[in-house]
Amino acid sequence: MPNAADPLITRIEPLRPRGLKVLVHTDSGEPFEIMLEALERSRLGVGDRLPSDSRQHLLKHDGEVRVRDAAFNLLSYRARTRTELKRRLRQKGFTPEAIDLCLDRLQERGFLDDQAVAAAFVRDRLRHRPRGRRRLSSELRAKGVPAELANSTIEQVFKDEAVDDSALAKGVVEAWLRRQNQDVLDALADEGRSPEREKARRRLYGHLTRRGFGGTPLQEAMADAAEMAGD
Repeated sequence: MPNAADPLITRIEPLRPRGLKVLVHTDSGEPFEIMLEALERSRLGVGDRLPSDSRQHLLKHDGEVRVRDAAFNLLSYRARTRTELKRRLRQKGFTPEAIDLCLDRLQERGFLDDQAVAAAFVRDRLRHRPRGRRRLSSELRAKGVPAELANSTIEQVFKDEAVDDSALAKGVVEAWLRRQNQDVLDALADEGRSPEREKARRRLYGHLTRRGFGGTPLQEAMADAAEMAGD
């Protein structure tokens, strides 16, 4: 309970540029900065006493507002998985407890959805930077998407987009060939085993494997490359 020995709030000074933060002045000690929303949540104002427990609650509200605003700011640039957002908030210095509480609330309200983020990521890759299932799964897991969810999402998007690894690998080969000079194309189209042909094939093979293609789709793409290079 407040008593006469507790600091008295004497002035609340809005801070520029937008007044989202204020400087709380008391009759004891240095003024301190706080988010305006946190102050409003605490229902404190000029003339109120500020006992230690009230100050702790005020700072707790302040931390919650700051981590939430930081999360929304990050999400305004692009959708992120829970793991990605947690990682970035940790880098900004917020405590694990405050972050988890914030992320739980965001998830409850639909602002975080790992499956939706994963599906959008796969669609973007297919349209702009095609990858095989293996590479897509690895990239999603690096974003914190569980392996089972990553694989099921890839399966669904591939079905929706009516694509498979074989078609994607062929498209990657076609794009790669368009960037090569005529000497490389001639080497690939050569039916012999010249050093130039083997070098070109190694380059193409590495290009495909780095993009997550393997097995039959990889072999089929390699076989198609010679024919496409000779056209």
